[in-house]
Amino acid sequence: MPSYTAPVEDMMFLYEKLRNNKNYNELEKYKEVSSDLVRDILEEAAKINQNIILPLAKAGDENPTVLENGVVRTPPGYKEAYQKYIEDGWTSLSCDPKYGGQGMPKTVSAFFDEMLSSASLSFKLYSELSIGAYNCINHHASDEMKNKYLPKIVEGKWSGTMCLTEPVCGTDLGLLKTKAVEQDNGTYKISGQKIFITSGDHDLTENIIHLVLARVSDSPAGTKGISLFLVPKFIVKEDGSVGQRNGISTGSIESKMGIKGSATCVLNFDEAEGYMIGQKDKGLNAMFTMMNLERIVVGIQGLGISEIAYQNSLAYAKERKQGKTNNTKSTNGADFIIEHADIRRSLLNMKSIIEGERALCFWLSQQTEVSLYHEDKSIKQKALNYVSLMTPVVKSLFTDLGMEITNDAMQIFGGYGYTKDQGIEQLYRDNRITPIYEGTNSVQAADLVFRKLVNKNGDIIDDYLKMIEEECSSSDTKIKPFVEDLKNSLTDLKEFTSWIKDKIKNQKDDASAACNDYLKALGYVSVAFAWIKVLEVSFRDYDENKKFHEEKIQTAQFYFNRVLPRAESHFKSVKTGSDYIMKFNFN
Repeated sequence: MPSYTAPVEDMMFLYEKLRNNKNYNELEKYKEVSSDLVRDILEEAAKINQNIILPLAKAGDENPTVLENGVVRTPPGYKEAYQKYIEDGWTSLSCDPKYGGQGMPKTVSAFFDEMLSSASLSFKLYSELSIGAYNCINHHASDEMKNKYLPKIVEGKWSGTMCLTEPVCGTDLGLLKTKAVEQDNGTYKISGQKIFITSGDHDLTENIIHLVLARVSDSPAGTKGISLFLVPKFIVKEDGSVGQRNGISTGSIESKMGIKGSATCVLNFDEAEGYMIGQKDKGLNAMFTMMNLERIVVGIQGLGISEIAYQNSLAYAKERKQGKTNNTKSTNGADFIIEHADIRRSLLNMKSIIEGERALCFWLSQQTEVSLYHEDKSIKQKALNYVSLMTPVVKSLFTDLGMEITNDAMQIFGGYGYTKDQGIEQLYRDNRITPIYEGTNSVQAADLVFRKLVNKNGDIIDDYLKMIEEECSSSDTKIKPFVEDLKNSLTDLKEFTSWIKDKIKNQKDDASAACNDYLKALGYVSVAFAWIKVLEVSFRDYDENKKFHEEKIQTAQFYFNRVLPRAESHFKSVKTGSDYIMKFNFN
């Protein structure tokens, strides 16, 4: 089983040193959240993840969730761990105190999400969708519905799901067939089948609150006729207690490559009682509140799995002996593999990506809070634009690089990485879903290019690139080489951006064939921007903790020398166009 130590010190470094965001610091609601409080939270989070949740990863992989006589049973140890999890209040961390939450900012809850992803992604998924359901209900439901459902979701006694996908439609939700028939009392009868529903059924909570997309009888076809409904597994009585079983049954549980401890269900809705959330035919907009936040969290899943893969690769490289290096330190036998240049390159590649991603995620968490709670509407909108732009980037880049990192981890372990004994191959399998669910990474790339760069809110990408340029104008001679590298990459990215804007208008196949490359180029530059923020602190406060800051500087140097240049190669490859792709005969 892999070992794991939560990177609390690196997280606290970001929280304490990279909070110099003026707009974020103007938020009144978080001014009492002190560094001491955050450290206490993260240290307690580390304990439960390292000691209780980490062992569940192997248990869930070896003893997957099963469906027995219509009842879904989670793996051994899950019930006990979940009870401890909710007793300690982890489901309520970022929720509104009005409904029993602790009211912590996403700059803190994102760190917890990362730890939980490292420890056991399967276990995490049972509470993750609950927070997504909470956010959707909190933003779009009536006060009556909020008061009835949110306290139990926040407490963790009830969980939530997101029911979109059907046999006939995945990304193209306009094709969905689930029907909603209005009743005389204002409720709806929901009928249809949903597939690939994460945590769709299980034995951890008293009730499961399904958020279901369906089409009312008289609604138009396509995405314009979709409404959102709250459909509980058990009907909730007027006094808030759980009543009779609703018309929902579990048809089957998917047999999967990874995350085997998570119940991925086929759900059948047979005239189940449901309640509309928000306005009729506006369900997709409401559901996107849940989906967009979930996409960022999926990116954090890739980051979390990358972290545990790196930690175990580093430990193994320090104890495994194979071959002799050019500068061998052994007088009899082999050197530790960490002395080999290629192994060191691989480890630094992991480390530089992981720490850069964590810094970018912290910046994005700040922007998310500003977009939700700042009093100035123009500042809120600008932050929202940045969050919207970066959501597909974080979701896709972090998960794709998670595949690269878990693959490299298996390579470092060699044959032992391919066997089940070490648990490394499970990290690879568990992470493989992250580039797929919540919208495949190719869909994310198309969303970025065709919807997020320029839209009704303006030229978002131009504003974002200008912001990076302005914030990376340090005159410090020590940081200047890094800034110059970033500026050179920005120049290339601006040219790439102009090219792709032109292709959207004049040659859409060229733009479509370039979407993934553009997303990665933007992602690598964005991580470099986050590294500049870290470097500013490391050079400024170098004497406070020389060892820590020197390691940061050296890690950043690898990123700028070896990883950032990938951005340029993506632009070079797409300039060849798409004619030769579209004209190829696959017969």
